[in-house]
Amino acid sequence: MSPKTSQSAITKPNLQWVFASPIRALAFGFGSGLAPFAPGTAGTLWAWAIFLLGQSFLSTEQLLWIVGIGLLLGCWICGRVSEELGKKDFGGIVWDEMVAFCLLLICLMPTHFWVQLLAFALFRFFDAVKPGPIGWIDAHFKKIEAIDSTTPSSSRQILWRGFGIIADDLAAALLTFLTLALAHAGLMVLS
Repeated sequence: MSPKTSQSAITKPNLQWVFASPIRALAFGFGSGLAPFAPGTAGTLWAWAIFLLGQSFLSTEQLLWIVGIGLLLGCWICGRVSEELGKKDFGGIVWDEMVAFCLLLICLMPTHFWVQLLAFALFRFFDAVKPGPIGWIDAHFKKIEAIDSTTPSSSRQILWRGFGIIADDLAAALLTFLTLALAHAGLMVLS
């Protein structure tokens, strides 16, 4: 079955559809993207849990490799599943939030639970509200990308679409990191 055939049959992805393919399962954050409310938040929470578990067994270098590979593969994963769904950035695709938040945690660790919680809240805020550069990145990719449901996209278009899906989350992670760094520097000056 081609992606376009499956796309016409799917109006709203369900658990069976998501777990029918490993790529879909990854794109939908192992099902967390099916959350009826705030799937990006559900995916980010799932990523946080996976990261904390992984941190118990893996070194920072190993986690960085895994997240780096996840980012690179994520361009294809997110682009491919969005192609199947016929949507530029379907809300249930949460792989982008997952890898961006894990990268943020790698950069912050070791740190206290409260700093991680603040990072989670800031990341979700920046990803949802998309202020300044995050919104510009998101709008740029949505503007230049148009999915033509009658013809399949090329591999290059799928990768580019996937990169566009991930790029704004990376910007949200960077803005979160910078905000936390500035807050930390401010607290150091005050003490």
